[in-house]
Amino acid sequence: MTQTSAALGMCFPRTYPAALVTDVARRLDAGGADELWLIEDCFYTSGPSLVAAALTATERLTCGLGIVPAVARTAAITAMEFATLTALGPGRFLPGIGHGVQAWMGQMGVRPKSPLTALDEVTTAVTRLLAGENVTMQGQYVVLDDVQLDAPPVMPPPILLGVQGPKSLALAGRIAGGVVLAEPASPSYIRAAIEHAGAPENFEVAVFSALCVRNDRKSAYEWTAPWLAGLIEAKSPALPPLPFFDDLVKLHGEKGADGLATMPQDWWQEIGPIGTLDDAAEHIAAVEAAGAQHIALFPDPDVEHGLPQLDYVLELANR
Repeated sequence: MTQTSAALGMCFPRTYPAALVTDVARRLDAGGADELWLIEDCFYTSGPSLVAAALTATERLTCGLGIVPAVARTAAITAMEFATLTALGPGRFLPGIGHGVQAWMGQMGVRPKSPLTALDEVTTAVTRLLAGENVTMQGQYVVLDDVQLDAPPVMPPPILLGVQGPKSLALAGRIAGGVVLAEPASPSYIRAAIEHAGAPENFEVAVFSALCVRNDRKSAYEWTAPWLAGLIEAKSPALPPLPFFDDLVKLHGEKGADGLATMPQDWWQEIGPIGTLDDAAEHIAAVEAAGAQHIALFPDPDVEHGLPQLDYVLELANR
């Protein structure tokens, strides 16, 4: 088990074949990791199905769902999914809800005019249903008429919101049990997110950290630089809190991904568990100190390169 107070585990990338999930979960469970986070993105694998498989294949591993889009299912069905998964692994399931990528929601014909209102209504409804309430609700996006779960959880899990922007983080602080922060969840970004959420008591913070461990830093940096360049080009809201953000953008503008590969070690260590195993351990310690209680290391999305990183996850979990 981890020597830190934060739970340490791994993400199961959306590109991994679904059939791998039980083997990955068992290896983490037996090897001393604390958690496995299952990713649901359109139009890859189903998050609740993966969580169910991982929970039933293990005995102690916590399984997080990061995340279901608020409007992809009705609130009642989402509550049913969460209640069922909680029953399959009592005390071992952490559910996440988010806006979802709006372009994907548009492809399915469910894109809301106000994603924030939709997330508010869905989270509120699901929370009430999991608490065993009989819910009648007439919202813009959630309509329930005398709905009550037959078997609500005895101890409902906290609902975490997978969000990024200040308004959505503030919403999480008001109505949710915590947040899921997507990679790159640097210590700077974690502190800013908690501040935007209003720093409520008993607020669970789960973070995804892009993992790239190599024998030498140069190889790790060169492998990861194109990914970081993509985040800069996409204007990821996780990047501006970085203390070196302006210099980072300038370096990318002048020299592209090749320039990013030459960044100082402390920049890379702030961004993720990238470099040597010792570098990764230092990043994890910094993330925990910033306020994360759940740290999921995100391996390369290519199975050939990413799955071997599971061994590093276990090494870090047992330090």
